[in-house]
Amino acid sequence: MASETIAAMENFDALGIVPFVLALIVALVAAKIINMLLKRVAKGMAGKTKTILDDLLLEAVGLPLTLALGALGVYAAALASGFESLPLFVLAVKEFVIVVAAFALYRVVAALLHWYVVEVAPAKRLPLAEMETTIRRLAGVFIFSIGAIMMLDAAGIEVSPLVASLGIAGLAVALAFQDTLGNFFAGIYISLDRPIREKDYVLLEGGQEGYVQKIGWRSTQIRTLANNMIVVPNSKLASSIIVNYYAPDKELAVLVPVSVGYGSDLQRVEKITVEVAREMQQAVQGAVKGFQPFIRYGAFADSGISLTVIMRANEYVDKYLLTHEFIKALHARYAKEGIEIPYPKRHVYLENVQKKAKRVRK
Repeated sequence: MASETIAAMENFDALGIVPFVLALIVALVAAKIINMLLKRVAKGMAGKTKTILDDLLLEAVGLPLTLALGALGVYAAALASGFESLPLFVLAVKEFVIVVAAFALYRVVAALLHWYVVEVAPAKRLPLAEMETTIRRLAGVFIFSIGAIMMLDAAGIEVSPLVASLGIAGLAVALAFQDTLGNFFAGIYISLDRPIREKDYVLLEGGQEGYVQKIGWRSTQIRTLANNMIVVPNSKLASSIIVNYYAPDKELAVLVPVSVGYGSDLQRVEKITVEVAREMQQAVQGAVKGFQPFIRYGAFADSGISLTVIMRANEYVDKYLLTHEFIKALHARYAKEGIEIPYPKRHVYLENVQKKAKRVRK
């Protein structure tokens, strides 16, 4: 390539520098004017929209567009003066185009990511603000790595061994940071799929429960009712069974098991129990005021007839106070009405045992 460049330079008329410089000045001025006009028109159109996406994209492509128009001006000047016959010049143009394209793609991806984090994620309650920088850097590494490989290929350098080496190195890095990468991608999955969200009350497969305090790129923090913090790796959280008490709605049924004696009048028991439940449903803070409670008899149990009282609370933690007040009120009302609340008991009949013992002695 060097010998070709020297031969081209020898054949190049020195007077060709003058038209090249003049054409270059004209081309750069034209590129600057075109860029200013495009920016003005685009900003006017972007200002009429409510979203910030067009503003971010306009800002992202502004500098790459200026560089591209400048490169186009240089190439036009080279065409006017015969410079395009120089191999080094052609190579420089190719390399510059690759750099500008990679730079523009990176800025567009960063703009789209920032728009999603600022405008879309809050509406969907996606905690991606802390992941934005990490995702943007990873995207930059990927884009510029591809650009570097393309630049080497344009320069005539064999890139197959390099790509293979990078693949092996990437595999080694992935194996070394397997847990970290697993937690990172699990955090992205949790943020996008949204099985849980910040401020939700959840119950984990292991029995831990509490409010989701923070969903990070590596772990999720859950604050218990005792005001302790549970830190769960995202990879374990993504693969476990989770009960989300805030999905699909915060309201939930409150089930209170009750038992009455076999000698009770079940119609009367149902009427009295529903009356007490209705009073608590209207009086207790955290109960859904418009809900009409009811009961369902469940089984003939060992010590009595079991039933379940169904009430409704505004959210999970409200069920504790509602259950507390209901049990107190129902216990007092049953005592007043003479309704038996049975407890486990066993009757032992010794008469038959004594008779059998006498028979054995005989």
